[in-house]
Amino acid sequence: MKILLYGINYSPELTGIGKYSGEFARWCAEQGHEIRVVTAPPYYPEWNVHEEYSAVKYQRNVENGVSVTRCPLYVPAQPSAIKRMLHLMSFSLTSSFALFSNFRWKPDLVIQVAPTLFCSVATLIFSKLSGAQSVLHIQDYEVDAMFGLSMAGGGTFKKMAYGLERAVLRRFERVSTISQGMIERAVDKCVDPSRLILFPNWSEIERFQNISINGEYRVSLGVSPEKKLVLYSGSMGEKQGLESVLDAAFRLKDREDIQFLLVGEGGAKEMLVRECESKQLENVLFAPIQPYDSLPDLLAIADCHLVVQKRGAADSVLPSKLTNILAVGGNAVITADRETTLGELTQDWPGIACCVEPESISALVAGIEEVLSMPSPNSVALDYAQKHLDKNVILNKFMANFRERVESCEKPDDR
Repeated sequence: MKILLYGINYSPELTGIGKYSGEFARWCAEQGHEIRVVTAPPYYPEWNVHEEYSAVKYQRNVENGVSVTRCPLYVPAQPSAIKRMLHLMSFSLTSSFALFSNFRWKPDLVIQVAPTLFCSVATLIFSKLSGAQSVLHIQDYEVDAMFGLSMAGGGTFKKMAYGLERAVLRRFERVSTISQGMIERAVDKCVDPSRLILFPNWSEIERFQNISINGEYRVSLGVSPEKKLVLYSGSMGEKQGLESVLDAAFRLKDREDIQFLLVGEGGAKEMLVRECESKQLENVLFAPIQPYDSLPDLLAIADCHLVVQKRGAADSVLPSKLTNILAVGGNAVITADRETTLGELTQDWPGIACCVEPESISALVAGIEEVLSMPSPNSVALDYAQKHLDKNVILNKFMANFRERVESCEKPDDR
């Protein structure tokens, strides 16, 4: 099968969407598919293009058996609502040329990863003209996130944004997304349920099984072996609301047995470091994003994992970090309302994690204290990961949705 994957984030980004897009493309190549990728140079979550890549010129390389075209774009050092819009629009413009350069290749399947919806018009036109099946894979509902997190105004602009989103969603032949709650949201946005596919994020669970605690690695991050470690690892941006973690650390500053560690990069990191210094929080450490090979060790050393986000983000943005936390058998505090996908997960699988009210410092502190008393590893989390997060099972099931149509198109006419 010829597959064209189109999205702004891709490997070697280590967190979020880029990680999953990269793993998907490599898996497809390993399965014998021809796959090409149109993407941007890696910049996330640091909001800074990596040194060996360019933000101002096109680059084409073969990476792990995948033909990858990287397109120039604007990357703001300090992203705001307007700058994010310009950032997404710049990629949409430059990447459309790279997209149409694949026209004569005639892919069977074009998979666009959202965000960004700005690319959707080009994707739909390209798919129509080339005869490819069009698929929109939604990792984040960017319009919901934008308004749910008050990153943009309301009124006429809000109505226009949602109207355009509905129009785009209805025109893709298939729409996939990563949770049941996000599937239901797609139905609310007038997508025909028969065209929807559940395509959850996964874990390479074999990498995270039976990981012993690496004491030397823990000390290298500045964490005392005697202390219980409360870990946040991932993007440090607007939607996470990590100020609440610092507020929780302030309330627990007299607990000499607890150490907080925030690992990652993002637009909010500098502000968080300043706030930590102003509050003189000696129980909070920061570390840069860790190499992917170190991820199992990083997750294994934590006594409590934090999966935090602001209210309004829990069904528009499903934290990708949770899959590997569950795979390693970690104990986690999740901030989410009970009616969201994350809230329902903790109700359907009692003991898998502690779910607390978003944006409540008291609830977060109570959740941390509860999780620190839980046995480790978490057997419920391990069981869930084995049954629902296996990479090969998830990817094979997703691709099965398209094989029949492609094979029928390739079958010679017997008349």
